[in-house]
Amino acid sequence: MPRETSEAKKTRLKKIIATLGRTYPGAHCELNHNDPLQLLVATILSAQCTDKRVNIVTKELFKKYRSAADYANAPLAELEQAIKSTGFFRNKAKNLQACCRKLIVRHGGRVPRTMEELTQLDGVGRKTANVVLGNAFGINAGVVVDTHVSRLSQRLGLTKQKTPEKIEPELMVLVPQKQWTLFSHWLIWHGRRRCDARRPDCEGCEIKKLCPSAGKV
Repeated sequence: MPRETSEAKKTRLKKIIATLGRTYPGAHCELNHNDPLQLLVATILSAQCTDKRVNIVTKELFKKYRSAADYANAPLAELEQAIKSTGFFRNKAKNLQACCRKLIVRHGGRVPRTMEELTQLDGVGRKTANVVLGNAFGINAGVVVDTHVSRLSQRLGLTKQKTPEKIEPELMVLVPQKQWTLFSHWLIWHGRRRCDARRPDCEGCEIKKLCPSAGKV
């Protein structure tokens, strides 16, 4: 097969986006939250953990810890116990406390609205910052590249890169900036509901005609 040109890829992607938008009109961040701090905490806890498990944990966590000061001043062992089932709980508890202490000292206890400020917080990389900026503040600073976005962007032939650090800039060139946050949601929802890692439902896939990997995975 001839190599796909950049323009041809953008045209195909436009059709993919339109189809996914129709398929998942209600796509949104599936981490339960009511404010930016809750989303920041939930996203930090979601590392190597499912959103479903995080939501179970945060249902009680958010009742007890309502501010950055609550996390910063909590006994570490108590916080560890509260988030234990999310995995890597000692490191996550340590990051949460350090993160919230910086929020208090640098930002008056509020979650900042820039990539630079967010990524200076403990436990916060570009992925977490993108989740918070896009979903708490409506700021499209980048594309969230989790395992689903990584897998689907490769299967769809949008990138040949293997790491989030290299995949994200390629997607930022292809996808219109105003759709960066939604694009991640669409791929994540499609990854969870149709394009499974081991047994993708290519036969029932809404975008199979636009996917070079359809029936080959």
